[in-house]
Amino acid sequence: MALFDLPLGELREYRSTSAEPEDFDAFWAKTLQEAREHELGARFELVDTGLTTVKVYDVTFAGFGGHPVKGWLTLPTEVAAPLPVVVEFIGYGGGRGLPHTHLLWASSGRAHFVMDTRGQGSAWGGGGTPDPVGSAPAFPGFMTRGVEDPEGYYYRRLYTDAVRAVEAARAHPLTDPARTAAIGTSQGGGIAIAVGGLVPDLAAVAPDVPFLCDFPRATTLTDRDPYREIGKYLRTHRGRTGQVMRTLSYFDGVHLAARGRAPALFSTALEDETCPPSTVFAAFNAWAHDDKRIEVYDFNDHEGGGPHQEAVKLGWLPSYA
Repeated sequence: MALFDLPLGELREYRSTSAEPEDFDAFWAKTLQEAREHELGARFELVDTGLTTVKVYDVTFAGFGGHPVKGWLTLPTEVAAPLPVVVEFIGYGGGRGLPHTHLLWASSGRAHFVMDTRGQGSAWGGGGTPDPVGSAPAFPGFMTRGVEDPEGYYYRRLYTDAVRAVEAARAHPLTDPARTAAIGTSQGGGIAIAVGGLVPDLAAVAPDVPFLCDFPRATTLTDRDPYREIGKYLRTHRGRTGQVMRTLSYFDGVHLAARGRAPALFSTALEDETCPPSTVFAAFNAWAHDDKRIEVYDFNDHEGGGPHQEAVKLGWLPSYA
């Protein structure tokens, strides 16, 4: 795929036209307050993985609605004091998978918490967290589940789970809450942006080729799923575009980025048709903290920087967590 989006110079200046709801902050304050009415109840059960350089804990905590959410916490075997903790969120359709697939961050001397994604984990990776909440008719996938009402939208539950995952990661005695970073790729990157906007005291945020940003542009620019799920839904449910876009505005990474209070490292790829670069730059340009940078991979699609971006993060993160 050749370049299809705005030229790089225009991307660096691009701003989204997404309209922020007047009650955006009140909506999220109410959502998180309701979630915290349930005890977090984070449980850490040591798992025998056969690995000798790390310890792995099977984690369960209460997410949205008090629903149980799973995760893995991986620590270096020898820990003398609380460690910086990297909280990672998973890409679309995936789950937490198996512990031995998550060794990078523990190998760098940090704690690593990977959150399972409710209702997902059957396309790759394997998940163990159901989503017990039903929805109105939806197009196959997750993008349109409850999409005509912000209160019932799927990503309200998932973003809330993610905030609670940070709280669960910080609850372990061998993690340092003051040195907490949120990371993720694609959907995981979009969730990391959301967490960066909803958790005020993170040390760093690193979203790679993030999804869930600038819905007005994304849904009309690309015909790839998952964004295309929204168009396919509206093709059947005619006349509901305004209501759907209003719901999505509560979950748009652009508005959450405007509340980002931590240093941030973004990445994008100029041939990415899944998460077009203009939508990523929309969130990056809105990010509120002055200490921010974006890595641009000019001839890559949605794989973005891949292991090269991991190397960049390994060099960047020690300044913060």
